[in-house]
Amino acid sequence: MVSPAISTVSPSLNLFQEISRLKREMNAVILAHYYQEPDIQDIADYMGDSLGLARQAADTSADVIVFCGVHFMAETAKILNPTKQVLLPDLEAGCSLAEGCPEDQFAAFCQQHPDHIVISYINCTAGVKALSDIICTSSNAVAIVNQIPKDKPIIFGPDKNLGRYVMQQTGRDMLLWPGACIVHEMFSEKKLVQLKMQYPEAEVIAHPECEEPVLKHADFIASTTGLLRYTQRSDNRTFIVVTEAGIIHQMEKASPHKKFIPAPPDNQCACNECPFMRLNTLEKVYLCMKNRSPEIVMDEAIRLKALAPIQKMLEMSLLTVA
Repeated sequence: MVSPAISTVSPSLNLFQEISRLKREMNAVILAHYYQEPDIQDIADYMGDSLGLARQAADTSADVIVFCGVHFMAETAKILNPTKQVLLPDLEAGCSLAEGCPEDQFAAFCQQHPDHIVISYINCTAGVKALSDIICTSSNAVAIVNQIPKDKPIIFGPDKNLGRYVMQQTGRDMLLWPGACIVHEMFSEKKLVQLKMQYPEAEVIAHPECEEPVLKHADFIASTTGLLRYTQRSDNRTFIVVTEAGIIHQMEKASPHKKFIPAPPDNQCACNECPFMRLNTLEKVYLCMKNRSPEIVMDEAIRLKALAPIQKMLEMSLLTVA
């Protein structure tokens, strides 16, 4: 398949207008994660974290889903919408968690513990989802684990940091797959402490994919949507944000009178930005819609196996909504 990344776009083209036109002609919906670049966030019909995006993908009436995120997210949309066309601006937009949990190795890991229920974080491939009993996101992982009978042992993968956080919150002992997010593991505890000293009035808000030494400095821990909502309702006016820096665009739009400081990585790189998420650009969004490619395709047997644990997650999530 030819990637739209190799095509060129005329600099005179108004991409915002062209994308809007194509969206109407195709009856398309644009779903985008908070970690996308600001221009993509601004054209999205729906912005969200993994749980919100999964719900939107399940409910959409559009004929075409343009998924501005990473590969496993677009796969999830296809699992939920087998008859719809699902486009991903750049097929190389992967995920370190998904790539660090190969299907064959995870299958062997689970086979060693056949009495365990398998709960997999949504940041995994369709093949790993197909091996799972329930899918979860950072928004609902604690609530889902709390619904599992106490006498039932649990395998949790592929994120060991989220798994450790869930264990602390639930008091459950779980068997963890040793995966991690390359962005959330890059945050420096030393630099975070220095930043707290520089901004003593700031609240530290963090994603549970971060390592435990970083999370112990957080005033509030939640999914990206949870972090965004917290900054809106908090009386505090300064926040140190310990997650992928893309979310700050939405925080600034929602609370322009507040200050948001991205937490520093453990070196001088831009490692608080996900290199996979940033592969998608406005130009690639336009080209994928114009060319209707790259498209997510999936083996139907895998899709059906992966669908069941996602549906279980959505059902269990409804039970936790007040």
